[in-house]
Amino acid sequence: MEIKVLKDILGANEQIARKNHALLEQHGIFAVNIMASPGAGKTSLVLQTIKTLRSKLKVGVIEGDIASTVDAELVGKEGVPVVQINTGGECHLDANMIQNALNNLPLKSIELLLIENVGNLVCPAEFNLGEHMKALVASVPEGDDKPFKYPLMFTTVDAVIINKTDLLPYVKFNLEAFTKAIKAINAKVEIFPVSCTTGEGVQKWAEWLFARMRPAAAG
Repeated sequence: MEIKVLKDILGANEQIARKNHALLEQHGIFAVNIMASPGAGKTSLVLQTIKTLRSKLKVGVIEGDIASTVDAELVGKEGVPVVQINTGGECHLDANMIQNALNNLPLKSIELLLIENVGNLVCPAEFNLGEHMKALVASVPEGDDKPFKYPLMFTTVDAVIINKTDLLPYVKFNLEAFTKAIKAINAKVEIFPVSCTTGEGVQKWAEWLFARMRPAAAG
């Protein structure tokens, strides 16, 4: 019986990821891999980012879920190109899934591609999709111990968006300690406290993302 070795799987994924990246570069698309645990607010952040940046650039979305098209339908109402990936049980997106999704998007009409990964704080961190940037959504109700429990995820991302800050008065969450814990394992990460419900902090996140895109587009 043939045994699949994780190293071989990741190696094959990396080859496809490089092809995805090259295709994105060819079309001048900046791709962001958005990861989080279930319910942290990935879709809410995607929607808020679209609304904030749509006057400046053309946005496309890839929605990843184990099942259903609920999130893709919400995004589609914003009038942006969106493709749904249902993994059928897999706890993450991989480069092959993204390659198929890219073949079904109008790449000439997209400048910013938001990829909403499957809700999970472990597996998605290990799979390169060909993206330019990784972002993590961490919500206040989840607690402030996540950097200690899932260090790999916090180490690999370029930005952490702390969502649901409007709930800080009602839950036990030490924002200062949480921020220090993240910086201790990833000194270069950018951190954005936001509330996708009230919109507070979203503008700062969107402006940073837009500025981050410019050097990549120029290159």
